[in-house]
Amino acid sequence: MWNTIVSFITNFDFLKVLSAFIVFFQIIDPLGSLPIILNLEAKGQKIQAEKVVIVAFAIMLVFLFAGEWILGFLGVDAKSFAAAGAIVLFLMALEMVCDIEIFKNAGPEGTASIVPLAFPLFAGPGIFTALVAFGVEYTQMEMLLACLLIMIFLYVELKATKWIQRVFGEAGIYIIRKFFGIVLLAISVKLFAENIASLVQLN
Repeated sequence: MWNTIVSFITNFDFLKVLSAFIVFFQIIDPLGSLPIILNLEAKGQKIQAEKVVIVAFAIMLVFLFAGEWILGFLGVDAKSFAAAGAIVLFLMALEMVCDIEIFKNAGPEGTASIVPLAFPLFAGPGIFTALVAFGVEYTQMEMLLACLLIMIFLYVELKATKWIQRVFGEAGIYIIRKFFGIVLLAISVKLFAENIASLVQLN
């Protein structure tokens, strides 16, 4: 563990951490999730920022460090999971671009901080796919730092939802959601194409 930390510090690449952060940001879509957060609050659901961030981060850690083992236990290889996950990302992007609801975000009353916010909204299938599929491109420490950065951003957002809504306005949030939807659409297509091509070659 110590050798891993020393190696990371000596080979630290801030641009790669930033790149991983941007990918996670596009997948989680914190600003695009604002309407869901505000809608839950309007229904009287109490959103606890600390609980949301802790639970979401814990789920991410499990999949970051044990994702491949979990897949192996289930008899699924990383490339197959990445290709299937790319379809999930594609559907998520369609939701953002086309203003449609494919994934239902309805959890038991009184547990909004955990369901649907921590899971599956923030730590859902899309981020699971990214943590496993991008293991070749980024190191675990780089993805861990990116996860920490996105959690900090989410915490600040959850604490300042009303202020963000006033600053950006409904139109601003809508435009941002569309932009990131298109970016995520492109990422999902690329991820699917790369992994399905590898699977076809292996067969």
